[in-house]
Amino acid sequence: MERAFAAPLELTRRLGRSLDAADLAGMDPDELAGTFSIQPALHRFPAAMAQRTQKLCRIVIDSYEGDAARVWTAAADGRDLLKRVAALPGFGVQKAKIFVALLGKQLGVDAPGWREATAPFGAAGSYLSVADIVDQQSRDKVREYKKAMKAAAKAGSA
Repeated sequence: MERAFAAPLELTRRLGRSLDAADLAGMDPDELAGTFSIQPALHRFPAAMAQRTQKLCRIVIDSYEGDAARVWTAAADGRDLLKRVAALPGFGVQKAKIFVALLGKQLGVDAPGWREATAPFGAAGSYLSVADIVDQQSRDKVREYKKAMKAAAKAGSA
């Protein structure tokens, strides 16, 4: 988890400049993939993540006037926000729900109905995902939950 959230800062460091959607979208794909691949790589599949990043930047430019925050500031409600996030490269339904829950719980994004749209991740007081992590204790609770879910899934498939 921690590495995923540190990657944008590391990409900024590697490029030597602030991240900008138009700049990243316009980079040579091989150059960007090379930047993602410098050890330690920014992702388990650095070339694929570089491609996904460029595609995301193009969507931000083409659909959101170059302003990534418009994904949530222009959303009509929680369902619309979830739909917008789920349409982004690399976001399936579950990851989109977690991301929207993170926006609501930690960044104050208050699209009407976001908790319902992100169930179960939007529930207040839950420790189900990264959306609930604010300190070491909450991180440990989320990890305990995930460990229990994996054990239950393993037991169910045996």
